[in-house]
Amino acid sequence: MTTYDDRASLTDLTATVERVRSSVEGVIEGKPEVVRLSLTVLLAEGHLLIEDVPGVGKTMLAKALARSIDCSVRRIQFTPDLLPSDITGVSIWDQQRRDFEFKPGAIFAQIVIGDEINRASPKTQSALLESMEERQVTIDGTTYELPSPFMVVATQNPVEMEGTYPLPEAQRDRFMARVSVGYPSVEAELQMLDVHGGVSPLEDLQPVAHAHDIVKLIEAVRGVHVADTVRRYAVDLVSATRTHPDLRLGASPRATLHLLRAAKASAALSGREYALPDDIQALAVAVLAHRLLPTAQAQLNRRTAEQVVQEILQRTPVPATPQQQGGYGIGHGSPGYGQQPPRRL
Repeated sequence: MTTYDDRASLTDLTATVERVRSSVEGVIEGKPEVVRLSLTVLLAEGHLLIEDVPGVGKTMLAKALARSIDCSVRRIQFTPDLLPSDITGVSIWDQQRRDFEFKPGAIFAQIVIGDEINRASPKTQSALLESMEERQVTIDGTTYELPSPFMVVATQNPVEMEGTYPLPEAQRDRFMARVSVGYPSVEAELQMLDVHGGVSPLEDLQPVAHAHDIVKLIEAVRGVHVADTVRRYAVDLVSATRTHPDLRLGASPRATLHLLRAAKASAALSGREYALPDDIQALAVAVLAHRLLPTAQAQLNRRTAEQVVQEILQRTPVPATPQQQGGYGIGHGSPGYGQQPPRRL
């Protein structure tokens, strides 16, 4: 378990995340919570689905995150004629060697940007299933490992239906979180006109972190402690979606795992080596809502999955705080229990 004894390395990791966040926020003005969630998913080894109306910066956010890290980046423009082999790769017969040679597809990168993912056919979308879950690709019986870190950042337009194919449930379940960028505030939009009016800030964006730095961050997040009470809280929230009368499909066990990993990453971003129920609550809507299917009656009543998750959060009992139960099982000498205030990134 990662502890605060190794303060020098933790300071370096804190500085790394701060550099990446500042770099992305220099392109995406006025959306710090969206940038934080993106970094949370990255450190939790998840994949991010950015869903919003056209022109609010979905692809810009994905590109800014990718360019802020010195790693391999590939962009896939999803279209109806895109083939699965364009994503995963294909084996081609080499006449000179008299053997098949594997040509890697666009998925063989550390950060993969999938633009307008719902414009590709379900057959092509399914090419991402193995790589997103198992971080590998199997072609002609041979398995190829994907690089680390590996993250898929996909965008889609929720209002345009012409020429689109809704993401199947298995595909949505692979995404750790869904985020909506939303319209900027008046001040942020005015600032955007000044910054983006001449040239795109993406052109001057330089990497501020290396891939091996992100790998270290991910290892640190894995060591964040989660008490049994917090684990049970996450399970209770997810289980409640499976029996809610307004839902015909609840969240899967994979959703519970994603919620726990995201909570650990959120705790690390807040400078804590332990997760709290607050981390679970803050991420529940982003991690769970896109996996849920409301019933027909709920849709007629205009009940959204986000509203159902909020209702479940209000009804589910919250575990006692560390002060009430004497800590979350990691000792009273741990940071955050009176000896060292949490550091917030």
